[in-house]
Amino acid sequence: MTTNILEMRSITKTFPGVKALQEVSLGVRRGEVHAICGENGAGKSTLMKVLSGVYPAGSYDGEIYFENELVEFKNINDSEAVGVVIIHQELALSPFLSIAENIFLGNERQKNGWIDWNATNLEAAKLLARVGLKDNPITKITEIGVGKQQLVEIAKALSKRVKLLILDEPTAALNDEDSAHLLDLLLHLKSQGITSIIISHKLNEIKRIADSVTIIRDGKTVETLDMAKDEISEERIIKGMVGRDLENRYPHHTPDIGAEVLRVEDWTVHHPTDHSRVVIHGANINVRRGEIVGIAGLMGAGRTELAMSVFGRTYGHNISGRIYKDGVEIQTRSVSEAIGHGIAYATEDRKRYGLNLIDDIKRNISGSALGKLAKRGWVDANQEYAVAEGYRKSMNIKSPTVGAITGKLSGGNQQKVVLSKWMFADPDVLILDEPTRGIDVGAKYEIYTIINTLAGQGKGVIVISSELPELLGICDRIYTLSEGTITADIPRDKATPELLMQYMTQEQD
Repeated sequence: MTTNILEMRSITKTFPGVKALQEVSLGVRRGEVHAICGENGAGKSTLMKVLSGVYPAGSYDGEIYFENELVEFKNINDSEAVGVVIIHQELALSPFLSIAENIFLGNERQKNGWIDWNATNLEAAKLLARVGLKDNPITKITEIGVGKQQLVEIAKALSKRVKLLILDEPTAALNDEDSAHLLDLLLHLKSQGITSIIISHKLNEIKRIADSVTIIRDGKTVETLDMAKDEISEERIIKGMVGRDLENRYPHHTPDIGAEVLRVEDWTVHHPTDHSRVVIHGANINVRRGEIVGIAGLMGAGRTELAMSVFGRTYGHNISGRIYKDGVEIQTRSVSEAIGHGIAYATEDRKRYGLNLIDDIKRNISGSALGKLAKRGWVDANQEYAVAEGYRKSMNIKSPTVGAITGKLSGGNQQKVVLSKWMFADPDVLILDEPTRGIDVGAKYEIYTIINTLAGQGKGVIVISSELPELLGICDRIYTLSEGTITADIPRDKATPELLMQYMTQEQD
């Protein structure tokens, strides 16, 4: 009979004004892949931070037993010493150090008081082979993609003789190929006796690799399901996560489409450093008031590059073409000029470019249009608070106050702050780049509802997404992009996943 390697009993964790975890219990069998599901803000990451010592013993109530022994980790070094290693969603790698240096950082291979570089690189190469990474150990982290960086993090965990590996949203920023490779690696580690806990919103991935699933809602354990015994469907997991059935994952949308609000003609963009390389080839797109237009394309097709070049030329070199707003040609040579013409862009990387994570919700929302709050050059603090509080309530941002630090919010709530910021700026055209990346199904539904509301107000909305079902579920029209070229403009009633993929993979001369 398989015994539990981990028991977490009645874990309660409280932050000022918020009870993040309440009597949460979790049992993980030795040698299994155990998934944890829940909405953003449900307490999943908090629970794992309690387990790994990020939140030390004494800062929470309850007990943790690892390999049948009561453990009280004071810090992350204590948990790693017994074989519990966590890989956070925000990777903890030093970009300017080599792969090998990152793997053994704080755990250096020494000889006579000096770092033994031969041993470091040799052992790193062996670990990289275990995770299927063929790169040279002396390669700097800045020179490899996010998918490979995830593998480096796992190699780093293996160097610490990991027994229980915790991964928080490991595939959130990965393409399909890198995600598949990572999941295969977890199954391979399982065959070697390594236990894994994976936090993920991607239910298809959970069904593929998980042996058990624990669902957490509002800081409480809902249930633990055995994938081999119980009848598990995505619908059942969703119901456990959100507390209700989501019969239709996309809210009903009846478009009321008006006149053209934005048109981009013959738009050509060269690479910012390799000026001979054309990234966008003569693109032509348009969006009308009240319309939701999707842009579909494989990784590297140029979707983000197109959006950023239109929005204040924040990407690219030697950009040519024309932009028309309400039939009149305009210039968008800078971000301020684009915003002045009523164009807004919500970036796919909200943490780096979309928000000031060390500032509060109030400042993040008001920052896009401070002029609307200013009197004689001074911001009216009372009005600023009132505006932010209004969005906190209407957008259902889960925070007790608009004075909360934005970086401490869950991904879904951060995205709501981004949308609130642009809604306050009141643009005519809103470009949303991967608006639901890393967000659970319940929060996604709320984001879709907000997008419908924006379209209902007569705004033109452009949605870039890697998820074809999402585009098919919310858009009125979908452009396909392949190798920087617009290959099709497909109305909603004719769009299918197969047709979109056909045009997304169309080779260009």
